[in-house]
Amino acid sequence: MKDYKKQFIIKAPPQDVYAALTNAHIISIWTGEEAVMEAIPNTEFSWWNGDICGLNLEFEPNTKIVQQWYFGEDEEAASIVTLKLHPDRQGTSLEIMQTNIPDEACENITEGWKDAIVTPLRDLLED
Repeated sequence: MKDYKKQFIIKAPPQDVYAALTNAHIISIWTGEEAVMEAIPNTEFSWWNGDICGLNLEFEPNTKIVQQWYFGEDEEAASIVTLKLHPDRQGTSLEIMQTNIPDEACENITEGWKDAIVTPLRDLLED
């Protein structure tokens, strides 16, 4: 199991980034796939028609999202994703922390944060 931590700048206000990560309709726009998402703790979510799914654990509007991502039945420990949104002079500093990524999924997950999540968010939100 591996952990991942990285920060990205998105040239949009934190409230816009937060909405793009918590509103199912907006998630569907930047992923191009169906999404199920509510910014309510203890609800399940699903992005890319279930390719990423899990349980929403905690929300602090415009500042923090905590989720548990599912990686199948034989999970040794929960993979916890914490997204922190910090105001930045350029817009938002998005801090991503993910724990307990299965070794076989690590490369795909870490590349996916940039290529499948941050880049489409930037395409949607930045001028």
